[in-house]
Amino acid sequence: MSKKKEILASYIDKHKEGAVQLLKSMIQKKSIQGDEAPAQEIVISYLKKLGLPVDIWDIEPEKLASNPYFLSEREVFLNNPNVATVLKGSGGGRSILLNGHIDVVPEGDLDKWSVDPYAGIVKDGKLFGRGSTDMKGGTVSLLMALEAIINSGIKLKGDVIFESVIEEESGGAGTLDATLRNYVADAAIIPEPTCMKLFIKQQGSMWFRISIDGRSAHGGTRYEGVSAIEKAWLIHHAILDLEKLRNEGISDPLYQHVPIPLPINVGKITGGNWPSSVPDLVILEGRMGVGPEESIQNAKKELTESIERVCLTDEWLKTHPAKLEFFGAQWVPNSVSTDHPFVSTLSSNYKQLYNEDMVVEASPWGTDAGILGAQGGITTLVIGPGETRVAHYPDEYIEIDKMIEAAKLFAGVIIDWCEINSD
Repeated sequence: MSKKKEILASYIDKHKEGAVQLLKSMIQKKSIQGDEAPAQEIVISYLKKLGLPVDIWDIEPEKLASNPYFLSEREVFLNNPNVATVLKGSGGGRSILLNGHIDVVPEGDLDKWSVDPYAGIVKDGKLFGRGSTDMKGGTVSLLMALEAIINSGIKLKGDVIFESVIEEESGGAGTLDATLRNYVADAAIIPEPTCMKLFIKQQGSMWFRISIDGRSAHGGTRYEGVSAIEKAWLIHHAILDLEKLRNEGISDPLYQHVPIPLPINVGKITGGNWPSSVPDLVILEGRMGVGPEESIQNAKKELTESIERVCLTDEWLKTHPAKLEFFGAQWVPNSVSTDHPFVSTLSSNYKQLYNEDMVVEASPWGTDAGILGAQGGITTLVIGPGETRVAHYPDEYIEIDKMIEAAKLFAGVIIDWCEINSD
C-alpha cells in the first residue's frame, strides 16, 4: 500500500465514530418514497461542512416522460430533491462518479423487528435500521472516502462527482434525472450491498400486469360460467415455461451459483368477489428479470408472445385474450467487461487492502448501474459493504468495520483512477 493510501486509511480509522454518527443520523430519517428530504438534509449539511458546492434540485417528471428509461407511477417529486457535488480536479485525469440512493423500502411489520427500525441502534459491532445495508451504509463509505481525500490535503487530476439520489427502489428516476443534468464521468461506483463482492453485471427487471377475464355464474351452476382463476392457471404455467426456456440458454459462469438467473415472479394475485360466484376477473402482477446483455424490449416481446401463444390454445382465451401491460417501474440491465481498466483498478486496490482476490459475480437484482451505463455511457461497477441477505428484511443491519474497510477501498480506487496531482 502506498504512503498516500496509508494516510487515507489512517484518517478513516481515526474518524470511525464520526462515520457511525453520520449513518445513525441518516437512519433516523425515515426516507421512504415521498419523504426523502429530511435524510437528504443530512447529506447536504455534511457536504457543506466539507466545503463542497452543493446542487439541490427537484425532479420534473414531465421532462423525463419521453425518455425510454423512465417508468414511474410516482407523479409528485416536489420538495424531495436529488443532491450532487463535484470535487474539481486540476485536469488531465479520469473522472469518477460516486452514486448512492437515499430512499429505502418501508419497514414492514414492526412486530418482526427486534429493534426500532429508525433508531440507529448499535450493538455487537453492527448498526441496525432500515436502510443501513441498502444502502445508507455504502453511501457513508463513499462520503468517508471523499472526506479523507479532502481533509488529508490530497489533490487530484480528475473530477470526483458524488450524488445522493431518490427513487432507486422504484426504478431509478433520480439517477436518470441526475445523468440528464450532465452528472457523468469516465467510471462510477454504486455501493449496493454485495458483501464486498464485485458485480460487473446486473440483471434488469420490469413489472407486469396480466388481466384475465372469465364469465360470472352462480357457484351451484358453475358450469354455466368461465372461471378466470382456472384461466389464470394456464397463464401462470405459460410464465413458468417461459422462465425455464429463458434460463436454459444461460451459460455465463458468473451465474453458476444462481439457481434461476432470470426469474419471472408472480408476486400478486387478485380475483373474485364472492365465494359462491364464478370469478369473472383475475389480475396477476409480477416481475420479469432481464439479462445483463439483453434489451428490455426483447424481454417484453418474449413475455408478450408467450401470453399470446397460450391464449391460442384455449377456446375461451382465443376470443377473450389475456391483457398484458408493463407498469410501475423498470430497472435497466448493465454489463462491464472483466478486462476493463476500471475493473483492474478496483481489483488491485482490493488485493492491496484485503490481501486476497476479489470475488466477481453477476447481480441477481437490478441497480441504477443500468441507467448510468445506458443513458450516461458510464462504466459502472457495483460493490458495497452491506449484507445482501438482510436488505429489505426486518432487523436490517450493517457491520461497522466492513463499512470502514469499504471506505478505505473506495479512497484508494479514487486516487488511483483520478490520479494524484503531485505539483
